[in-house]
Amino acid sequence: MVVDPNPATARLLAEHLRPLGGVQIFAAATAEKGYAMARAVEPQLIFVEHAQNGVDGLAFTRKIRRSDLTCREAPVIMCTADATAETIYGARDAGVHEFMRKPFNLKDLERRLEAVTLKPRGWVEAVGYVGPDRRRFNSADYKGPRKREADQAGTPAARLSQALRIVKSAAQALDSDPAQARRALAAQAVELRRVGEAIKDARLIQAAAALESCTGGQAGGRAELVKRIDALMGFMSPEDTGRAA
Repeated sequence: MVVDPNPATARLLAEHLRPLGGVQIFAAATAEKGYAMARAVEPQLIFVEHAQNGVDGLAFTRKIRRSDLTCREAPVIMCTADATAETIYGARDAGVHEFMRKPFNLKDLERRLEAVTLKPRGWVEAVGYVGPDRRRFNSADYKGPRKREADQAGTPAARLSQALRIVKSAAQALDSDPAQARRALAAQAVELRRVGEAIKDARLIQAAAALESCTGGQAGGRAELVKRIDALMGFMSPEDTGRAA
């Protein structure tokens, strides 16, 4: 799906994607139409303009990410001629997978498609941010060594730290943003249980499973949820206690 007020963009993308075979292109000229179309067609890949008449790509991406749509985790590639550092980082923080400068050619498109299909990134279900792991965002251009934090992102210790910080921020948002807070808690309960299994920590597994049961189909009340969250906070390291997710 292409969300862009310029129909030429949709035509160019269709031309470049045609050799892949079996690709159906849906085009929307405004963000409002794009969101309605996303609900109807459930696109597997979304291209969106950064900011033009009727399209705010950042707001559109955030809305998709925080929605109940089937395609909420679909790769989003932002296309724009406004390739400033502010725009690129804004795209990353909105939940965009890749960034592509206009005008683009077939090689540019191939690199972005390879990035979203062959280099999958972990999904972060937090409160302030929902989308692919930002630590691995590079808009398919970066060729230097990865940052140390990104290199360690997949270790059990790093996964535990991030999940607990998200649980903490979600607990603080139970009243202000209850829907996303509970969704974040449910996702982190699963992640914490997996970390517990990886490091063979029975206490962590039990605490995570308790939170998971409280956010599942038989979700408990707020008081019970807070109790399960408090049990997990004991696993948070002192240096993470004051940090936000």
